[in-house]
Amino acid sequence: MRPLKFLQSPLASLLLSCATLTGWAQPLEVEGVKLEASSQLGAAKLQLNGAGLRTKVFFKVYVAALYTPQKATSAAQLLTQTGARRVTITMLRNVDAESFAGALNDGLRDNHTEAQFAAMKPRIDALNANLKAVGEAKKGDVIHFEFVPDVGTQVTVNGQVRGNVIAGEDFFTAVLRIWLGDKPVDANLKKALIGS
Repeated sequence: MRPLKFLQSPLASLLLSCATLTGWAQPLEVEGVKLEASSQLGAAKLQLNGAGLRTKVFFKVYVAALYTPQKATSAAQLLTQTGARRVTITMLRNVDAESFAGALNDGLRDNHTEAQFAAMKPRIDALNANLKAVGEAKKGDVIHFEFVPDVGTQVTVNGQVRGNVIAGEDFFTAVLRIWLGDKPVDANLKKALIGS
């Protein structure tokens, strides 16, 4: 029995190490929504940085996932990354376009000065138009906010591009601040997207 006990400890450590290493490559599940560990956007392969639940009052609204070129452990690192990036939102309830756009606009306003918000107004109007093109976001819909270098920010719903592409990488970073800024729409979701 003694030799067996001797082997159990290193074996257990080895198995735990392997599980930890392979854990990074495993899909994640949040509220029944399965999220792949990596995602392709154009020519870029993105890694799942983190994912979590957006709640409002007591309601579960959506599951959000953040895909980036490199994993990072702080909002500051994530907001300074460049290149292709994606926020994936999977709806857990029906939300009309006006309410959805309003919540995103509030998030933009809360995380920028009045002057910054005013300077972005034409592009925010374009984002609102894209969201109106989506119409009601229905339970089960998968909405991507994604930035493609040399193209811009686009909104897709269930794989279909909706509305017009919005120019400027700075605008996508501004959109990311809705979830990762100093006044995020949901503090717990911010922590989950950072992966902390």
